Amino acid sequence: MTSPSATPTLIAPSDAAVTADGRARTYEVRTFGCQMNVHDSERLSGSLESAGYVPAEAGAEADIVVINTCAVRDNAAGKLYGTLGHLKSRKDRHEGMQIAVGGCMAQMDKDAVLEKAPWVDVVFGTHNMGSLPSLLERARHNGDAELEILEALEVFPSTLPTKRDAVHSGWVSISVGCNNTCTFCIVPSLRGKEKDRRPGDILNEIRLLVDDGAIEVTLLGQNVNSYGVEFGDRQAFGKLLRAAGQIPGLERIRFTSPHPAAFTDDVIDAMAETPQVMPQLHMPLQSGSDRILRAMRRSYRSDRFLGILDRVRERIPNAAISTDIIVGFPGETDADFEETMRVVEQSRFASAFTFQYSIRAGTPAATMPDQVPKAVVQERYERLAALQERISLEENQAQVGRKVQVLVSTGEGKKDAETRRLTGRAEDNRLVHFELPEGSAVPRPGDVVAVTVTHAAPYHLLADSPDGAPLRIRRTRAGDAWDRTQAESCGVPAPASGDGAPRAVSLGLPTLRLG
Repeated sequence: MTSPSATPTLIAPSDAAVTADGRARTYEVRTFGCQMNVHDSERLSGSLESAGYVPAEAGAEADIVVINTCAVRDNAAGKLYGTLGHLKSRKDRHEGMQIAVGGCMAQMDKDAVLEKAPWVDVVFGTHNMGSLPSLLERARHNGDAELEILEALEVFPSTLPTKRDAVHSGWVSISVGCNNTCTFCIVPSLRGKEKDRRPGDILNEIRLLVDDGAIEVTLLGQNVNSYGVEFGDRQAFGKLLRAAGQIPGLERIRFTSPHPAAFTDDVIDAMAETPQVMPQLHMPLQSGSDRILRAMRRSYRSDRFLGILDRVRERIPNAAISTDIIVGFPGETDADFEETMRVVEQSRFASAFTFQYSIRAGTPAATMPDQVPKAVVQERYERLAALQERISLEENQAQVGRKVQVLVSTGEGKKDAETRRLTGRAEDNRLVHFELPEGSAVPRPGDVVAVTVTHAAPYHLLADSPDGAPLRIRRTRAGDAWDRTQAESCGVPAPASGDGAPRAVSLGLPTLRLG
């Protein structure tokens, strides 16, 4: 099996990107779902801008609305069709508006989207994101909806133009698809079998991101630690982490998500021995019951999972570990649930994403007997959430007094303005709100501040300055890049690209978001 070409995908300028009076048409991309969808939405935005569309101003009605859908949860369809219903009234009064639906729900429902929402103009799947501009043009020209769902990947998404949402960080896909057969999961049938990118292509993309100002990357895959199986190297992921750590200017490497069954000690060694790999691990548990894990076709048991955590903490004592857990899988008994509670207590997760099991049509679990009553699932879910909230608070309280390096972000601190704080992520990915003392210099998004944790809550840390001392700020290349994007968004010419300025949306190369 060969991987899709790594050659940059060309997106031609589209006549449909301009109105009859010569105005560039505006677009908005709405993302539902996981980090993979967030990354895909950056590719969709990049493709549209390469075709000539421009992003809509905040609060303005866009000419093009693209919905990048998820199909993992049972409310995914309800969320999609509710959104489409709301958009119909907007479209009725907005001449020339187009609506496109892509992603996993589009791949799964196909014709059903147009049957339930005939005002949609374009439906495209997970395997043909680069077709969006041409599909919009055809729909506008023909005056009819365009449906294009491919069953296999033709163009690797990372070869598409990209418009990144954050100057200081970027997503990098190392693989798409999944070879596992978890009975609750619809992803393999929608994303296909795993396809791995060549290591050189991945490292080149990371270098381009760093050239554009990024100092942090997150490696993405449905199962990152099975990377390399396609080309016959079972230790390829650990090697990739080490190689990425050698890229000058790259300060932080993260990845998600590994599968416990494929997690090997060489990856732990690479994490511990590569300073750029952050002391953070997100590894889905799903259930603490071996019986339920077997029914889920999760090819590991709770002892193996706990053993991995022990070895990670032995090599990386300050690692923050998070997880995913499903409550109420078909056939789950009280005893099974108590096993999950036991493993969670023993694991000491920094955080956990807990989900109530929901039936997904087309998965083996959907037709299993002994579906757990909703009231029982709800009661178990609330107990698990309370347990994890207690553990998260205790683990965060243990951080009080620690000095941490916080990479300043934008938009993560919802109350920053009223509390006179800024927000960012510590090395272990904990969310930190830090005080901005009177008279202190203000760090830019992408800069790094050294602070001491003073208070803890279950979902965040506070770092206040009792003596009002100025912030200790390390100005970074990412902060410089953010300055340049702000200058460009205000109409001030940026330096030539030879001076390290961000480039416009390019063919297959990462770029910075303006404004």
